[in-house]
Amino acid sequence: MTSRGNAQTPHRHVIPFRASPDVLSSLRRAVRAELRPWGLAGLADETELVVTELATNVVKHVGMGSAATLVLELHAARIRVEIHDTSYKVPVPAEEGWPSECGRGLHLLSAMAHDWGILVTASGKAVWCELSVAADGACTRIQRANAVLGDYRELAGPAVAPLLSCPRAHEETAVSLIADLLHWLAAQGAVPDDVLDRAQRQYEAELDAAA
Repeated sequence: MTSRGNAQTPHRHVIPFRASPDVLSSLRRAVRAELRPWGLAGLADETELVVTELATNVVKHVGMGSAATLVLELHAARIRVEIHDTSYKVPVPAEEGWPSECGRGLHLLSAMAHDWGILVTASGKAVWCELSVAADGACTRIQRANAVLGDYRELAGPAVAPLLSCPRAHEETAVSLIADLLHWLAAQGAVPDDVLDRAQRQYEAELDAAA
């Protein structure tokens, strides 16, 4: 699997790959790694299944080694999964002449997804689906923090770590944001240590309530 480009946002990740059975496990790991900082680890199994089915169809019906791209996007209460490939042939469920395996994959999308479809693009086609996100309290907080970190990266530019599929990069960006907030609090006359203590107590109380 080839490396991703650097132009990423907290809500969109693009993963180019070469279609083959060997790449499926790498795609599943990449999906799980991307969903975790979005607060969507609970949706990883479902998303991995969708990605596996769509990528397998590329292997079977476009060809081994063909260029393809996985796109993950977070839209409010849905996560959108797209697989782009270089074939212009559009599969249709239950259409005569299409392999049963392909129809099965599309019927799986229809059963699992909130919505799905196929788009013809300049270089081939994209099969997409949207999965509903269950918005519990912790998930909502993580998504809010993720959005704030995205805005913060744009404001800070190269002063903070780039967005990568790496916990260390996310951690360094969060530390930089917290440090800026502490400066802001001090400028307002607050005591940063007191605020940090209150935030820690609130966080632990919410964990206890969720247990």
